[in-house]
Amino acid sequence: MTKKVEVKEGILAKNQIIADRLKLLFSEKKVFVINFVSSPGSGKTSILEKVLPILKERFRIFVIEGDLQTENDAERIRKIGVDAHQITTNGACHLEAAWVEKVVSNLDLDKIDIIVIENVGNLVCPSSYDLGEDLKAVVVSTTEGEDKPIKYPSMMRVSSAFVLNKIDLVPYLNFNLDKCIDYARGVNGSLEFFKTSCFTGDGIREFAEWIAKKAEEKIGK
Repeated sequence: MTKKVEVKEGILAKNQIIADRLKLLFSEKKVFVINFVSSPGSGKTSILEKVLPILKERFRIFVIEGDLQTENDAERIRKIGVDAHQITTNGACHLEAAWVEKVVSNLDLDKIDIIVIENVGNLVCPSSYDLGEDLKAVVVSTTEGEDKPIKYPSMMRVSSAFVLNKIDLVPYLNFNLDKCIDYARGVNGSLEFFKTSCFTGDGIREFAEWIAKKAEEKIGK
C-alpha cells in the first residue's frame, strides 16, 4: 500500500512540475485557460457548442478535447468554426499536463486569447491533475442526481464554477435544484453557480459572459 501511494505521489509531482511550467508560459503569453470537467454525458461539449460562438466574437480561441477514443468532440467544435485538437487517451481517465504541453508546443500562443480544455468525463482523477489552467469549471446535469457534489467533493473544492446543466428536464425528474446547489456550496462556498440548458438556451450567455470577464482580467482585453 505504501509503495502504491509513493508511486502516485511521484506521478502527481511530475505532473505539477509541467503544469507550473505551463502556467508560467500562459502568464507570459497572456492566454486564459479554463478546464471543463464533469462525469460522462453531463453536456460539456453541448455547452461549448453554445458558449464558444459567443466568445469567439471577442476572443481568439483554441480547444483541446480529451476522450478515451474517437475525434467526435473535436469535430463538433470545428463545425462551429473554432480550432480544436483531440487528445485520445486510449483508456486513461484524465488528461495530464505533459499531453497538454505537447499540444501547446505546436501552437502560436501570440495568436490565441483563450484555451479551453475539455477533460475526459470523470469526476475523480481530473481533480488531482493540474493542467496549467487558470480555473476549472465543473458541469453537473440534472439527470445525475442532486447529491453529486457531496459524492465527489474533491472536484467541487478545486473548481471555480459550478454549471448545473439540463435544467429544462427538471419538471420530468425527481431533482431538487436548490438542494444540489446547497450541497455544492457546502463543499466550496466560493463557487460561482450557473443554471443552463442547451435546449432552451437558459443561462448560456450568463456563463459565456463570466468566462469572458475572467479572461479579460488576465489578458487585459
